[in-house]
Amino acid sequence: MKATFIKYIGLFLLVISTSGCEDFLEEEVRGIIDPSTFYTSDAEATLAANGIYLNLRQNGFYGNWQGIHTFTQLGADELESSRQFGGNEPIQNYTLTQSNYSNARQLWQLIYRMVGDANSVINNVENSPNISEAVRKQTIGEALYLRSFGYYHLSNLWGDVPFYNEEIPIADAAALGRRPVNEIRNSLIQDLKRIESENLLPGAYTGSDLGRPTSWAAKALMAKIYLWQEDLENAKQTCLSIINDSPHRLLASYEDVFDVNNPFNPEVIWAIDFQKDVPGNAQDRTDGFNPRLRDEPKNPSERGALSQALAARNEEFNGYGLTVPILSFIEEFPSDDLRRPQNVLSHYLGFELTFQYLTKFTNFDFVNSPRGNHGEATLIFRLADIYLMLAEAENELSGPENAYASINAVRERAYSPAQPYSGLSQAELRKAIQDERRWELAGEGHRRYDLIRWGILLETVKNSRYRTYNPGNNIQLHHIRLPIPEEEIILNPNLLDSDPTNNGYGN
Repeated sequence: MKATFIKYIGLFLLVISTSGCEDFLEEEVRGIIDPSTFYTSDAEATLAANGIYLNLRQNGFYGNWQGIHTFTQLGADELESSRQFGGNEPIQNYTLTQSNYSNARQLWQLIYRMVGDANSVINNVENSPNISEAVRKQTIGEALYLRSFGYYHLSNLWGDVPFYNEEIPIADAAALGRRPVNEIRNSLIQDLKRIESENLLPGAYTGSDLGRPTSWAAKALMAKIYLWQEDLENAKQTCLSIINDSPHRLLASYEDVFDVNNPFNPEVIWAIDFQKDVPGNAQDRTDGFNPRLRDEPKNPSERGALSQALAARNEEFNGYGLTVPILSFIEEFPSDDLRRPQNVLSHYLGFELTFQYLTKFTNFDFVNSPRGNHGEATLIFRLADIYLMLAEAENELSGPENAYASINAVRERAYSPAQPYSGLSQAELRKAIQDERRWELAGEGHRRYDLIRWGILLETVKNSRYRTYNPGNNIQLHHIRLPIPEEEIILNPNLLDSDPTNNGYGN
């Protein structure tokens, strides 16, 4: 990793407004502070924890429609670009090499910067006599969670990666080799268990603290990692705890889950909050899903009429129009599924569209949500995902009978009249759960990880139909993992010690 992204003596800290309605995300970068003179009060510890979030909101991570979304939404059987776009081509067309890594290197650097910031916060808060017990617990809990979340992505995308969970000198961190992925995930489980056993995070937030991870977000992340580790019993028990004991519940309406005016609804376990009109905090991810008027409608002669109809509603098609469902997704999404209109937008205001769009992530309100300045929350974990994870664990442990209740709870709002599953074999229900996750969680950043975890990414891509590229002709076994960016290897040759092939890209 690049040494400049690992801060040993400091991290980005925040200046929070003194107004009565400040949000913990409304901050400005104050600078790099020496921990020996900074961690002297509860307020400073809180500022330090807030600083870790800066990495999440960068454009190379969750701040825009590229970043992490490139590697979790594209390159599977859900979404693609509506036209050829060079920045995302390597991953969605599987032409990725060590040197054309698109924005993978920026993501690598941002995650390791977040890890380094979290390590610094944990070390200095734990050792400070000036910080109250309540703030110490909250601060360490957030740092442990965000560090685990960073390593969750690193391990899923690259497999074996450098791992360090303490504050170490820059030179030492910059020379680390790769650690086996299972060892990393086991360590993450221990950190997340610590959050639970020491009650480091609360079960819910209100007001300006919405967007911080709760104890249930930590459990959701733990359940994800258990499934990656094929620890089905612990995955099952963790999911049951969330379903039975948390304040979260499934909403009656699928559409309501994605209401931009109610992003922290009871189904949402964790979402990353972004603030409109706050420099560095607004996001433009929505712009990747929003249509652009130059493409729409399908009949160009109706463009003026569409523009007028949109303007009458204070709306615009002012996005990039790039991220759209692939052809197979559109063709295979059940026509009687009530979730389809939120995942396949083919008509709007009576106009037939050239492309289909992922409705649930569009926002045409240009007054309250202008291009490049969206004050929205990016959904990470929600309860329907947990139900489907439970169904998967139950089915693999003991077959379908105990799994039906979980998958049918999710399907209940998707069909009228209801279409509950019953009478399936274990293999048939396994396929049904995989399909259900595709329809329920489309575009939410789980699908490509799921396909990798299930060992079916290659066959799925090869059997899917795309509009712009033909990745089925290019995808190879080594594409399951990303290559460590070549520039990182030049800076740290030790990254090749355990695997000279660099996940198969160096042959």
